[in-house]
Amino acid sequence: MKILKFGGKSLANGNGLDTVLNIIRQKVQNKEQVAVVVSARGNATDELITLLEKARNGVDYQSELKSFKSYQLYNFNDNYQQEIAENFELLEKLLEGVSLLGDYSLKIKDLVIAQGELIAAKLIAELLREQGVKSSFVDSRNIFVTDSEFGNAHIISDVSKKKTQDLFLRFSKDEVPVVTGFIASTQKGETTTLGRNGSNYSAALLANFLNATEMQNYTHVDGIFTANPELVPEAKIIRHLSYEEANELANFGASILHAKTIIPLIERNIPLRIKNTFKNEDSGTLIHNESSEDGIKSISVIENNALIVLEGRGLLGKVGVDARIFRALANKNISVSIISQGSSERGIGFVVHSNDANAAKLALEEEFSQDFYTNDVSSVSVIDNVAVISIVGQNLDTFHYPYNALIRNQIVPLLINNAITGKNVSLVLKTNKLHKALNVIHGEIFGVSRRINLVVFGKGTVGATLIDQVIDAHDNILKRKNISLRIVAIANSSRILTDASGISTNWKEQFEQEAVNYDFSILQQFIEKNHLENLIAVDVTASKAFVENYIQLIKSGFDLVSANKIANTISFDFYQELRENLAKYQKSYLYETNVGAGLPLIDTIRLLHHSGENITRIKGIFSGTLSYLFNTFSEENKPFDEVLQFAIDSGYTEPDPREDLCGNDVGRKLLILARELDLGNEFTDVKIQNLIPEHLREGSVSNFLECLEEFNAHYQDIKDGQADDHVLRYVGDLHGDLSDTATAKLEVSLVSVPKNSALGQVKGADSIFEIYTESYGNNPIVIQGAGAGAAVTARGVFGDILRLAERNNF
Repeated sequence: MKILKFGGKSLANGNGLDTVLNIIRQKVQNKEQVAVVVSARGNATDELITLLEKARNGVDYQSELKSFKSYQLYNFNDNYQQEIAENFELLEKLLEGVSLLGDYSLKIKDLVIAQGELIAAKLIAELLREQGVKSSFVDSRNIFVTDSEFGNAHIISDVSKKKTQDLFLRFSKDEVPVVTGFIASTQKGETTTLGRNGSNYSAALLANFLNATEMQNYTHVDGIFTANPELVPEAKIIRHLSYEEANELANFGASILHAKTIIPLIERNIPLRIKNTFKNEDSGTLIHNESSEDGIKSISVIENNALIVLEGRGLLGKVGVDARIFRALANKNISVSIISQGSSERGIGFVVHSNDANAAKLALEEEFSQDFYTNDVSSVSVIDNVAVISIVGQNLDTFHYPYNALIRNQIVPLLINNAITGKNVSLVLKTNKLHKALNVIHGEIFGVSRRINLVVFGKGTVGATLIDQVIDAHDNILKRKNISLRIVAIANSSRILTDASGISTNWKEQFEQEAVNYDFSILQQFIEKNHLENLIAVDVTASKAFVENYIQLIKSGFDLVSANKIANTISFDFYQELRENLAKYQKSYLYETNVGAGLPLIDTIRLLHHSGENITRIKGIFSGTLSYLFNTFSEENKPFDEVLQFAIDSGYTEPDPREDLCGNDVGRKLLILARELDLGNEFTDVKIQNLIPEHLREGSVSNFLECLEEFNAHYQDIKDGQADDHVLRYVGDLHGDLSDTATAKLEVSLVSVPKNSALGQVKGADSIFEIYTESYGNNPIVIQGAGAGAAVTARGVFGDILRLAERNNF
């Protein structure tokens, strides 16, 4: 015989009920011997509790009672309505009595909510008979006998087993008994309920007593998952679990399981299959006695908890404090789920149900009243709204992976507990961090694609190019690196477009149509609402004002990637404050494109410096725009203004070319490299040769562009005055004693270099950098390549994003 158990959602009116009847009928047609256990249909149990509460509080409940009856009657025949008429009559009398008394006992509550299962079982049995299936209604109160603990009664196994076996001997093999779940009775015949997961427990007891070949639990999900798929979209179904693993999951809060359900099946070695009622062809999850491979199986959650913390330095060395705690709580019938104890019992934290928190606090304050008086105990505190995440199968030797991932996302557990088996770790944390924490842990331990959520600030030339590059590369990165790189927000100085599932290729049209007014609080609300993890803020602006948001972003859980040079070149005080916050919040800040666009310059210098290599000089051509300008002017017989005008027309310069020609951009890049060597220089320390004649440095862009001929004579004289086989280059040079801020020299100037030198051989708009070190002597490390362009810079930013993802193992 197989025991089939159907949950309330499976038995809902319409498609649910029809599907259940088809499943049962098909099994009978296949000559399978089955017994069916049913829960109350739809939301019947919750509705009955609501009716009780309204009756107790003197609130009119008649309309809700009418709706309850209407749903349960559906459109069934007169026979069914007569079958359940006695249930409705009893329900009306009970509610009327509660209304008159203004209260109800657990005994009355059990009798009221039992009507849901009774009505459901009678209905299923009647409908099966209508469809030609031989069926009988079984009131489980006639076979399951319990003690008198109403609300959570305990089965008297021997008596219940004999009654069950005696009754089932009367059924023929082709007959389908339909048994009420969740309910039982005392030896006096008083109705009791079996507590949480009671219907599943009823089915497991029935399977045990009848030595069934399998129990099948039909529900609204496909089986047991690695995490709740409603909270973790990437959760995967687990096809096989051992009894031990399932029992651990049940103990740690898996909603579809309960320890009471597993134990009766273990005793008789009866497999349990979890199936989706609406996907009957799927095999679901099979729980049996065969051990599966070691490893993490699932993440389960227990919500609606409070953390109680008892602290006291006077407890140091005292024996039996924990015994006093448990005794005080046991006297108040308060159960503890998780406990963690500090050194020598100086502090003890434990988790109780939220409803028991205040009672637990009062019980402990009473128990330790004398210890408060002697100052041995300093406080008993309650932290409300906490949840417990349990990683079933987690060994401590690999726990640092999910733990570090949580810390990177600024989720700090309140308490950590390792199960006595050493294979389960539980974390207690604030409930508002639960959703995000689940996604972080699941992505870390199950090897599914890790989601990295990008917020891109700036949608200009570089920003737009980067956005397109990231979107176009998504599938390829997912395949090669198992990383789901999603842009969840795009912002400019005034508006922001958000999409928690990832912004798509038509983002420009979306931005125009859907972007809303931007301020930082809007972004924070969006991130918190959608529980987004692994956050990277990408700054592709040139805004000094936006840099002021960096520290706030770090505090809000973002790592940073930036093409904006300003954060690294404004005051050294801010530079240090930024890095102090990065260290404090364990965040990263990558900005390779600040100096060499897509060239690996900063990483190379940082690696050399941190390894102890003494860097003695860095010089090079830092500006792709000025590289093009002087490479072309040196090689071709053209006046300076013609070369400059071509660069302007080709988009090589900024809209105001003076921003390139003044040399400040090169000066900032040189300062960034100086600070990478731990020098504390300010921008005012950089000696910069401005290439613009003094009288053209102010005024409008249009006026400036009309006066380009004024450059010609001056720069032609410089060109003609060079030695043979020399060319002009605009060079940044960091030299002097680079171990001391006071002696380091930062200079930016137009120089003449031999044509066959490293700097002299540069072509087009390339940049080149020479890094001199003590070990390499006069043979510098040379890094050369494209030093400008939206595509190159965007690709460099993209590289920083991927480097950050791999470094942090998101």
